[in-house]
Amino acid sequence: MAILKIAKMGDPVLRTRAQEVVDPTTPQIHALIRDMTETLADAGGAGLAAPQVHVALRIVIFHQPPEDGAEDGPGEAEGQEGSGDGGGDGEESEEQRDPLTILVNPVIEPLGDDMVAGWEACLSVPGMQGIVPRFTSIRYSGLGADGQTIECEARGFHARVVQHECDHLDGILYPQRMTDLRLLGFTDEWERHPLHFAPEDEEEGEAADEARGNEGGGAAGA
Repeated sequence: MAILKIAKMGDPVLRTRAQEVVDPTTPQIHALIRDMTETLADAGGAGLAAPQVHVALRIVIFHQPPEDGAEDGPGEAEGQEGSGDGGGDGEESEEQRDPLTILVNPVIEPLGDDMVAGWEACLSVPGMQGIVPRFTSIRYSGLGADGQTIECEARGFHARVVQHECDHLDGILYPQRMTDLRLLGFTDEWERHPLHFAPEDEEEGEAADEARGNEGGGAAGA
């Protein structure tokens, strides 16, 4: 296994649609998944997509958080990316982490139109976080590394992580999902100057304030 170099915003691999995997059971795909798993563990993140390690294939891995997982503020995200991939110290043991899901050729279906704003960060956009609206509830499907079908419904933070990671497969980074770029900033600045978010949409503002929560809390991303 190997720790792979993570692509940063501006790299062409992060701007293009990744290709479908023909057979997830091949030794080459299994080797890639092992390397992605080690890379994610080293970064201490919540999830990782193959394009983030310079491989344009439709593969994501992510730790499946509890359905009531908090989206409570700037801080740890996907590897830093919280509801996505983000930045951590990589010292958490596998026993302490939520279960790891491997998803090949994923498909997402929103379950309704309800959306909620929450913090996200990303290993490919290091040192920054922003408020991103996402579908509250989704159904996703795909293949596991054994070629068997995976189907699951997700809400809250779990749904946010899946949406964040699968966006990478279509060349989308979380800032492109933001509706107000004033809510994008460096994590250390958010910690020094906690955000008081009051958009015109009162419900969205309440959701974002709830997502922010205590200073230094978790964010989604990878």
